[in-house]
Amino acid sequence: MPVFIYGTIASNSAFLYTFALYIMKQVRPKKHLGQHFLTDLNIAKRIADTVDACPDIPVLEVGPGMGVLTRFLVEKPRQVKVVEIDRESVAYLNENFPRLRDNIIGDDFLRMDLSTLFGAPFVLTGNYPYDISSQIFFKMLDNKDIIPCCTGMIQREVALRMASAPGTKAYGILSVLVQAWYDVEYLFTVDEDVFNPPPKVKSAVIRMTRNGVTDLGCDEQLFRRVVKTVFNQRRKMLRVSLRQILGAQNVTPGFYERDIMTRRPEQLTIAEFAMLTNMVEEELKHN
Repeated sequence: MPVFIYGTIASNSAFLYTFALYIMKQVRPKKHLGQHFLTDLNIAKRIADTVDACPDIPVLEVGPGMGVLTRFLVEKPRQVKVVEIDRESVAYLNENFPRLRDNIIGDDFLRMDLSTLFGAPFVLTGNYPYDISSQIFFKMLDNKDIIPCCTGMIQREVALRMASAPGTKAYGILSVLVQAWYDVEYLFTVDEDVFNPPPKVKSAVIRMTRNGVTDLGCDEQLFRRVVKTVFNQRRKMLRVSLRQILGAQNVTPGFYERDIMTRRPEQLTIAEFAMLTNMVEEELKHN
């Protein structure tokens, strides 16, 4: 079950503000990359410390920008690598983090082969760009066997969605797919005024830790397909949305009349989604 730990943090330290103004002159935030650089070192340290829940394994930071989070990660007794797509940021990191130089990867995280990165499990962390955070977590799911822990900062709305329970309005595709394999903790909220440029929404720091599930008891790819299909028509009953997969004809008589078919997707638990997936698979085989 997901765990909720709510809180709020902000810092008005004159030193941190002066430091932020200085480092912001070095790299220009780029709108097309969704860059919002964190300027509060207190918050950066708290984010860095979230990786301590999975000690003794390497850390990969996504989108380090100018290293406000990196500076705290490299002080931990473990290997740290960073991946950054912005060439200007890569140049800044190479200049200002010489001890990390061999572990600064100028690449697109979404296109990387993570299986060869460390040759062992690792923690994923970062101040994730809002516009690709969902894609980052789908990649995490594709590599769940080597990512036992994922932490970082994302848009608050997405964080609430990921940690939400069945029966709530926020419960959706990410909720089900992530919670099937990870325990999700909402750690704390971050206000807009600690970024350059300030985003239009609040942010949140989360942590996801692999649960004990090794097998959903159904076909995993079909599970994803079923979840995405029914939530794309979340206001409709399952007997309507599932027709996109099974069609209206050639199903077992009475299939759409089962009790579960009168429910909507936000009402189903993960176990019920697994059961539904098996029902759909049987129908597909029958057809």
